[in-house]
Amino acid sequence: CIGKYGPCHGPGYASPLDAMRGTPREKLMYVVCVLSGTESREPDYLATVDVDPESPSYCQVIHRLHMPHLDDELHHSGWNAPINSFGDTGIERNCLILPGLISGRVYVVDTGSDLCAPSLCKVIEPREIIKKTNLGYLYRSRCLSSREVLVSAIGDAFGNERGGLLVLDPETWELKGSWECPEDGHHGMFDFWYQPRHNVLISVHGGVPKFIISGFSPVNLRKGRYGGHLDIWDLTSHRLLQSIDLGEDSGPIEVRFLHNPNSVHGYVACPLEGSIHHFFKTEGGCWAAEKVIQVPNKKVSGWLYPEMPGFIFDIVISLDDRFLYASNWLHGDVRQYDITDPHCPKLVGQVFLGNSIEEGGHVIVLEDPELDCQPDPFMIQGRKLKGGPQKLQLSLDGHRLYVTSSLYTSWDQEFYPELVREGSVMLQLDVDTEKGGLCVNPEFLVDFGHEPCGPARAKEMRYPGGDCTSDIWE
Repeated sequence: CIGKYGPCHGPGYASPLDAMRGTPREKLMYVVCVLSGTESREPDYLATVDVDPESPSYCQVIHRLHMPHLDDELHHSGWNAPINSFGDTGIERNCLILPGLISGRVYVVDTGSDLCAPSLCKVIEPREIIKKTNLGYLYRSRCLSSREVLVSAIGDAFGNERGGLLVLDPETWELKGSWECPEDGHHGMFDFWYQPRHNVLISVHGGVPKFIISGFSPVNLRKGRYGGHLDIWDLTSHRLLQSIDLGEDSGPIEVRFLHNPNSVHGYVACPLEGSIHHFFKTEGGCWAAEKVIQVPNKKVSGWLYPEMPGFIFDIVISLDDRFLYASNWLHGDVRQYDITDPHCPKLVGQVFLGNSIEEGGHVIVLEDPELDCQPDPFMIQGRKLKGGPQKLQLSLDGHRLYVTSSLYTSWDQEFYPELVREGSVMLQLDVDTEKGGLCVNPEFLVDFGHEPCGPARAKEMRYPGGDCTSDIWE
């Protein structure tokens, strides 16, 4: 396994551009797969997928690590070692941390002992987390420069908006407590990113868990239940420095700094608003945000509501900080923006991959500021994609963009019930990194609709050793 797929340790690149230019092509992918909410009554699992086009098992799941409990609703994952450990042979990036969004449980998975067949090495039970922090609904994990692992909690154990960050010891996996200072109050935390050279951690306050986990409802709009703030924290003192209002019900969820460690620019996706905001540090030393991308709603009939937002649920930035990619889960398109000028993104690539507005479907688009006609149904290798593009992962060299389609069980059931019944797929888009442009690779399809335990829904993707959404350089 080691010889075929590369070394199982890292991190191994001194800078983002070194990672982009000096890495071999990815051969393995770890994919979070969800069975929560299905008739199979089987646990969620971590799939190892062969993405090496020279391999006889190309586009196949070659291993499945099932969790020991039902209904965790695994969502995101993160590594145990930061990229700033480059050159330290005593540190290995050999564990993935998988938080359970619904269970509030944390799994630590050993990827170093067998790169192709990860194994479970630690479970942090929700009762311990509740006892020490009263936090629940765990979303994202990231490793700090200190090697402590942070896990974001979007609420407390009862689904209220009292969130925070768990701190885990990377050697013993002991839960050390919460990261933020209690004097600053309670802040629900979805995604977060930090920039060491500017001594900041930026988190998004994306809503109240108990009003999100059951699905989307317009009844909750204009009541502050979907969130709308970007919080700026001092990375050293853990104190809240500033809170930026992005707009009522903007619902910010995914945040990304540019990869250049000197950069003061980043972006945050706001799905309910169908927008992307650019945040940056001003000359006066404060932080500001501006809306730079707006996907207009489409007026429709035959759908759940009279207007359909795009629902931008994920973004990823290339390691050279030239392109930003965004997924519109409902409209069904993946977009590529040139962000050479971070204040003024330019759309340079777009492809539709399955959606709620396909031609011949039950939804009729009455008014569309962007399209002249509804997109054709998307088919690949005889398989029709159920659900729209959701999670994104970019190859380190920037030439391949991977896409999965599941968001979260109750939202999947509400907007794409066929996705839950038939499972999702994983696709690969070829990227034009010169002029911009996206096209589907017709030879690449990982179909999770025929998994041994029944149709599964694929979510976040990780490469062994690091990727474009987990590495933060100093």
